[in-house]
Amino acid sequence: MGEALQLTVGERTVRLSNPDKVYFPERGFTKLDVARYYLTVGDGILRALRERPTTLERYPDGVTGESFFQKRAPKNHPDWIPTARIAFPSGRYADEICPTETGAVIWAANLGCLTFHPWPVRRSDVDRPDELRIDLDPQPGTDYDDAVRAARELRPLLEELGLEGWPKTSGGRGLHVFVPIEPQWTFTQVRRCAIAIGRELERRMPDQVTTSWWKEERGAKIFFDYNQTARDRTIASAYSVRPHPRAPVSAPLRWEELGEARPEDFDLATMPGRYAAVGDLHAGMGTSAGSLRAALEAADRDERDHALGDLPYPPDHPKMAGEPKRVQPSRAKD
Repeated sequence: MGEALQLTVGERTVRLSNPDKVYFPERGFTKLDVARYYLTVGDGILRALRERPTTLERYPDGVTGESFFQKRAPKNHPDWIPTARIAFPSGRYADEICPTETGAVIWAANLGCLTFHPWPVRRSDVDRPDELRIDLDPQPGTDYDDAVRAARELRPLLEELGLEGWPKTSGGRGLHVFVPIEPQWTFTQVRRCAIAIGRELERRMPDQVTTSWWKEERGAKIFFDYNQTARDRTIASAYSVRPHPRAPVSAPLRWEELGEARPEDFDLATMPGRYAAVGDLHAGMGTSAGSLRAALEAADRDERDHALGDLPYPPDHPKMAGEPKRVQPSRAKD
């Protein structure tokens, strides 16, 4: 597998063991290729992860081997990588790493981390999100182009609510739109706003978008996954490598290029050139935090005028007050 390397990352020296280990057999990409990629997009990936509790999606033997999500910081993690204690819906706690320098990304890559899953909070306040994250998820019978159409309708809707969206490819078939917000509201309130936004998008595109949690009710539509805003649900960060044979990455986009850019355009080989040419397209996110007041008012109107309350939480989440039955409609008993 080759002798270990010592990589200089800013002021740190990070050890990379087995640099020649193949992580993506179809493309021949190695652990060293992954590390070099993250060095190339270092400022961008760090901007996406900085100060955020982060779960590591690890593939120590590459994408054809076994994988696992590591939430708790390894006991032997360097003392220069800070952690934050986060609470899961179950009431249990974990100390997760919170990258503050690119060296932490390379250290994680040495452990076989391909995809980084940051919480939408900073370690200074782990209970109040500073991002509302939207996942436009194509269902069977739909594709990326359908997600693009939904995103184009979503953008003016967000603007009407005083919010700004920042799109990126998921690294798969869908689109993510991250919405910076002031860290003033709880996870429950942010999720309530996401539901209101999703319902309004559904009203504007009834044949193309759905907020139905149950797959049997979604049809051939784009699923607006409001539960990505629930506590302990995370979305792959911008610039994360995704564990698919072609080594795609989650790529920030300009709104204007949604129609022409394709998910397959961005991978471990092509993203460095794009990054060198355009830089971090999401670099301005930190200056565009919006208020959720208008979205909360929309949620109030849904409840008052349309009798629309809460929607089901994920199956591993404790039952919440006001939540409807968490049972598949076809199995529900009268």
